[in-house]
Amino acid sequence: NKTRRYIKKIKLPLSVILVPPLKMTTTTASLFSRCHSSSLNFKCELESPAKTRLFSPATGKHVVRSLKAWRVRCSSDDPGSRHVYVSSRRNMVVMLSTVQLLSHLLPPDGKAADMYPLMKDEIRRVVTKGKAAGVLRLVFHDAGTFELDDNTGGINGSIVYELERPENGGLKRSLKALNPSISLFRPALSVLEKAKIKVDEVQPVSWADMIAVGGSEAVSMCGGPTIPVVLGRLDSMQPDPEDKLPPESLNASGLKECFQRKGFSTQELVALSGAHTIGSKGFGDPFTFDNAYYKILLEKPWRSTTSKMTSMVGLPSDHALVEDDECLRWVKEYAEDQDKFFRDFTNAYIKLVNSGAKWKTL
Repeated sequence: NKTRRYIKKIKLPLSVILVPPLKMTTTTASLFSRCHSSSLNFKCELESPAKTRLFSPATGKHVVRSLKAWRVRCSSDDPGSRHVYVSSRRNMVVMLSTVQLLSHLLPPDGKAADMYPLMKDEIRRVVTKGKAAGVLRLVFHDAGTFELDDNTGGINGSIVYELERPENGGLKRSLKALNPSISLFRPALSVLEKAKIKVDEVQPVSWADMIAVGGSEAVSMCGGPTIPVVLGRLDSMQPDPEDKLPPESLNASGLKECFQRKGFSTQELVALSGAHTIGSKGFGDPFTFDNAYYKILLEKPWRSTTSKMTSMVGLPSDHALVEDDECLRWVKEYAEDQDKFFRDFTNAYIKLVNSGAKWKTL
């Protein structure tokens, strides 16, 4: 075969998801495995001459007389790719052993590439627009403990252990107990747990991943940008250090210093603050994610002496943004350009849900 090529070393990309362990069959002379991801199908097939049998009906034993005529054919559904053949006995053993090992380490059902859409679908079944702000707040309070200097905290699902802390007041409504007896964590199951139970039936996922995806879906369902989230975060089994979240009473300089310690710029601080556009802070329609937050900040309604309602709009940390020239620059830009706000919020959110994350590895 003129197209035959020999491989000295086999490398499998991490993006390829292997299906369950390879098994010798008793009915065929080929060994077949299909690997897949969202963009690639990869196939390995062990070929032998038609007269060679792997199984002897007479003795009931496997029979392998010679591997000299055997070869492994590797192929992909990728456009333009060609078959690659491995016929060296040593390389065949190394390759098939590697595939066997990796298939044990990766998800048993081989459908990890399908988990993200499944998670989004299940989250949308339980998270309504009325619950969206609370779910988004979970993201900030789980990831917001990150400190760049010592690489502690971050998005790791530890929020489930931190519900009694003063700064997490009100999150029990988002982390509402449904059935504590089936929870792996002591505090309580979340609104997201309804979705997590369904997802875990297919393949267990971490709380950190569930919260990250939950926040992105909360934004999207309220009319905000669609934010992609990479999966694979690991959960912490203990609470993060206390007093790591920025207090609501901070002025602008305190906010900028706090966010800088977490690796965020002033622009990212202002963009992430736009999450307050949904919920009960008083910035426009509580169920619509838009740039109304910045427009209302510029109006400074909390200074009004004629209405108690307007005086209650926002938190001191929101008000501080328009009292600082550097922050005010970005408030004005986002008030004038919603598309830019959406782009910058998306980038800052992705950075936030990756802050301090510990990732699954092979």
